[in-house]
Amino acid sequence: MNIHEYQAKAVLGEFGIPVPKGIAVFSVDEAVKAAEKLGGPIWVVKAQIHAGGRGKGGGVKVVKSIDEVRSAAEAILGMQLITPQTGAKGKRVNRLYIEDGSTIEKELYLSVLVDRGSSRIAFVASTEGGMNIEEVAEATPEKIHTLTIDPASGISGFHGRWIAYGLGLKGDQVKQCVKLIGKIYKCFIEKDASLLEVNPLVVTGEGNLICLDAKMGFDSNALFRHADIADLRDIEEEDEKEVQASKFDLNYISLDGSIGCMVNGAGLAMATMDIIKLYGSSPANFLDVGGGATKEKVAEAFKIILSDDKVEGILVNIFGGIMRCDVIAEGVVAAARELNLNVPLVVRLEGTNVELGKEIMSTSGLPIIAADNLADAAQKIVAAVKGAN
Repeated sequence: MNIHEYQAKAVLGEFGIPVPKGIAVFSVDEAVKAAEKLGGPIWVVKAQIHAGGRGKGGGVKVVKSIDEVRSAAEAILGMQLITPQTGAKGKRVNRLYIEDGSTIEKELYLSVLVDRGSSRIAFVASTEGGMNIEEVAEATPEKIHTLTIDPASGISGFHGRWIAYGLGLKGDQVKQCVKLIGKIYKCFIEKDASLLEVNPLVVTGEGNLICLDAKMGFDSNALFRHADIADLRDIEEEDEKEVQASKFDLNYISLDGSIGCMVNGAGLAMATMDIIKLYGSSPANFLDVGGGATKEKVAEAFKIILSDDKVEGILVNIFGGIMRCDVIAEGVVAAARELNLNVPLVVRLEGTNVELGKEIMSTSGLPIIAADNLADAAQKIVAAVKGAN
């Protein structure tokens, strides 16, 4: 689960991590009042959406008067902000963050993430702050420094010093960096975060380190331990289909292809998407119904897939262990009838009650294409979609 910048800075502030003062607002009048309360003389008016690159899209303005605060708020609030991370549609700006301006001597990059390769928390630091880290990695990879933390020993002072030297910090800034890294690590662990990106981390004109921007994501599986974080969720920033799927405990991620997938098990879902690509098409989604889905849950999954206008065909691939094939078949048939299915549907079933499942589908009167194995299923759905076009 992701949160807004101003929310991330509030979380960081709980751990004593230095961030500029700011106030979140939802109207132009609130923006003016916030600026008056902060006092100026320089303010930053920031769009709050779940995407980076806001400045490039016109979503961040540095202003020097209350009148300019009002003008910037009027321009940004309600706009459809398009950035490299939003796609062509962009995202509507429904809230702003009015923040004190900061003097900037140097811009740095710092992030913390879960490194699956090493099964450790990793710090990534670079002297090239204010830029997309992907661009830095491509153009000047030697300027990116990565440090993993052994979970057995945890964070130590030398980790902070190593990062400080990698960032070219000196004197008191090294001491500040050691404290900062320790507090960030504590925040990351205690809040079950999956990502914290500070871009830029700046050295101010006074020589202090401050987190000028902050992006945070959290492990959704750990939110039951963090009611305060769960309350920060902004459903309007999420894909409607993904929100609907979460209500039924379905693991759904929207993609850009044309073939909808419904599979049980994350590994099998990945293999299904790969083989669709192998045979010349692309998946429209990742959808894992899990091992104990009910008929109703399967039907809802089917509806979510069909709510995507890009879907031109559907591949259902089920290996019934805990999941029974007859339950899947009943759900698919019920949903197909209710929604008046008008795209090709290929179903491959294997495992518990597979014969009963196949019988339910074959006697349904629906144009369901049966497949014997995964390769056969992928070939049939790709051919069916291309034939329909």
